[in-house]
Amino acid sequence: MAVKCESSAMHATSSGVLQGDNPLHYALPLAIVQICLVLVLTRVLAYILRPLRQPRVVAEIIGGILLGPSALGRNQKYLNAIFPKSSLTVLDTLANLGLLFFLFLVGTELDPRSLRRTGKKALSIALAGITLPFVLGIGTSFALRATIAEGVNQGPFLVFMGVALSITAFPVLARILAELKLLTTDVGRMAMSAAAVNDVAAWILLALAIALSGSGSPIISLWVLLCGTGFVLICIFTAPLIFNWMARQCSEGEPVNELYVCATLAIVLAAGFVTDSIGIHALFGAFVVGVLVPKEGPFAGALVEKVEDLVSGLFLPLYFVSSGLKTNVATIQGAQSWGLLVLVIATSCFGKIVGTVFVSLMCKLPLQESLTLGFLMNTKGLVELIVLNIGKDKGVLNDQIFAIMVLMALFTTFMTTPIVIAIYKPAKMAVTEYKHRTIMRKDTSKAQLRILTCFHGTRNIPTLINLIEASRGTEKKEGLRVYAMHLLELTERSSAILMVHKARKNGLPFWNKGQVGESNQVIVAFETFGQLSKVSIRPTTAISAMTSMHEDIIASAERKRVSMIILPFHKHQRIDGQFETTRADLRLVNRRVLQHAPCSVSILIDRGLGGASHVSASEVDYSVLVLFFGGQDDREALAYGMRMAEHPGITLTVVRFVTDPEVVGPTVHVDIIDDSGPEGESTDEEFLADMKQKSTGDGSIIFEESTVKDATETIEAIRAYKKCNLFLVGRMSEGQLVSAFDTKTDCPELGPLGNLLISPEISTTASVLVVQKYRSELPQDSLNTLNEGASAKGDDDETEI
Repeated sequence: MAVKCESSAMHATSSGVLQGDNPLHYALPLAIVQICLVLVLTRVLAYILRPLRQPRVVAEIIGGILLGPSALGRNQKYLNAIFPKSSLTVLDTLANLGLLFFLFLVGTELDPRSLRRTGKKALSIALAGITLPFVLGIGTSFALRATIAEGVNQGPFLVFMGVALSITAFPVLARILAELKLLTTDVGRMAMSAAAVNDVAAWILLALAIALSGSGSPIISLWVLLCGTGFVLICIFTAPLIFNWMARQCSEGEPVNELYVCATLAIVLAAGFVTDSIGIHALFGAFVVGVLVPKEGPFAGALVEKVEDLVSGLFLPLYFVSSGLKTNVATIQGAQSWGLLVLVIATSCFGKIVGTVFVSLMCKLPLQESLTLGFLMNTKGLVELIVLNIGKDKGVLNDQIFAIMVLMALFTTFMTTPIVIAIYKPAKMAVTEYKHRTIMRKDTSKAQLRILTCFHGTRNIPTLINLIEASRGTEKKEGLRVYAMHLLELTERSSAILMVHKARKNGLPFWNKGQVGESNQVIVAFETFGQLSKVSIRPTTAISAMTSMHEDIIASAERKRVSMIILPFHKHQRIDGQFETTRADLRLVNRRVLQHAPCSVSILIDRGLGGASHVSASEVDYSVLVLFFGGQDDREALAYGMRMAEHPGITLTVVRFVTDPEVVGPTVHVDIIDDSGPEGESTDEEFLADMKQKSTGDGSIIFEESTVKDATETIEAIRAYKKCNLFLVGRMSEGQLVSAFDTKTDCPELGPLGNLLISPEISTTASVLVVQKYRSELPQDSLNTLNEGASAKGDDDETEI
């Protein structure tokens, strides 16, 4: 029965097991089983390879090979049951349809204007990285034709080998650079520019190779090339007119009309049909259309958002399986075949690395950076597999050469990350002069106050801007500099590469200098505020995986020599006043920053300070309350409050809580001698006396003392001040009163007071800033709360701090 099903055409759906049908003999249920198997295997392999920081494409290539005849496919029962020959047409169709739209997305990542602005260095490096490997690939093809590729068509084989060895995988390279945090370095920008040029050149060479392989007649090949060129020219003159008209119909902040999305996808399919009819490949048409889609405005973002998850997450892995089913490592037998594999790998690496390094040195780049560029440009990936699969389908590459080339692509991509980590270690900026790591300092008038504010989206922007306005001090001096860091998560989605184009360094767009896209409106908000106020604001963007985002925050704080990092709380307030988790992994980012920060850190609990818009300096009228119990964190919070009190529109109230002398309790020990920083430390009494002396006496600063007996009276006393606009509290306040608070909470990073102020016990609309003062080594009790928090119930990330 099984043999009969395999020899005849498959029906789409079965009648079910209960009626005697085997679902694996029908196209749809079999395709579902294949897709699920592929997804599970590739995701497991990606998880296993994650500690090696390998891009997901490596796991998908390995997964495809394992599912094919090289490993599991050696069992014929498995192969006939899960991947019978009668199902391969459906599998290849789904894989190529997914690949068609993925190449459209890759095209949207390439900005033709950026290629025109490519510097001479990047252009020279790209050309060298193409030319030498291409020539060596042609040389290698002669050795292969003399041994294991006898009888193949010489012309197409030479070009296919040259293209296969000269490709640099632009999307994979961007992923590796982001993982290694090299995107904003000189090496990263140079590699991305060169790879973009290489990507376009590779597609041109691929079109040439396909045209040559189509027929033995040179006239037909010439016609294919001419028709392909005509198609590209027609697209260049017509497609932008259509897409720009669609983009103009899409208003900012409004959902994109579904009609325009469907029309674009139909254009992609039509372009694929035309190029396939010409004889090049359907993928080429989709890529060309993607390149011509306008990169600015909500239109491109909507296209990517609607297409990428289904394509890159579900259908694209099928292409790697389709390639894996054609890859049989067992065909590489004997010393000669393995020797040829070594030859191909050596030739590929030598051509890319030596060509790139030589030209880089000629461009006067340092040797270390030149070597790094060489290995980065040697990255292979999806386009490599596309070239090999087309060559296999056209009969240009036999089974043995195909297997050798797939292993070469896998090896060169796998080795990139560990080698780059080993040879390129950018020197960290010296921080010997980095003195002001806290808000608290002896003379606040001399040194500029630097703050790093972090945000994940638009939700916290108004409160952050109003907090910055309140922190700027006196109007006469420009003593505040703010670095506004937009934290973007680097995911496996292809649009992560689009984020690379929009990344900013030191307030300048990374890819399109001088232009600001719609996705950077949050940056524009800070820039506008900076121009209207007395504050120097430098917007920047960090693109990281959540597991390493804290490294970017800490490194930026160190580089910019900031005195305080302001982090967003991982929960947001609902309409009913309760807090719900925005993302659990943001909590782990905050805890890691608190533990390893080179300066003071504060967590902003946003309840809408100043409302939903920026409050101008003349209209600021805030009441700021400092709850002072004692300890270094409380002193830092008070120092920040004193800074805010310099603003003419802010009234600061400092409430010091003391224990009623009648209450008998254990002796409270306050740690005075502490490694608190370069400027020394004082007791709470001395510090408060100093602050009172510095107060202006104009009524803008009010010092009060509240005597309470226990935690219950303390809470009642705090409720009396609930109508303020902002609470300033220390994270780990000291004293008997604080130790009496209930410390069982899922947010230990906020400390006792922070948790109290977000609990239902204190009904208030005031925002809260929880402050931790910098110490070269945090006290053990503070570390304990952070470590406990890492494994607290409700934390989705079990990674230890």
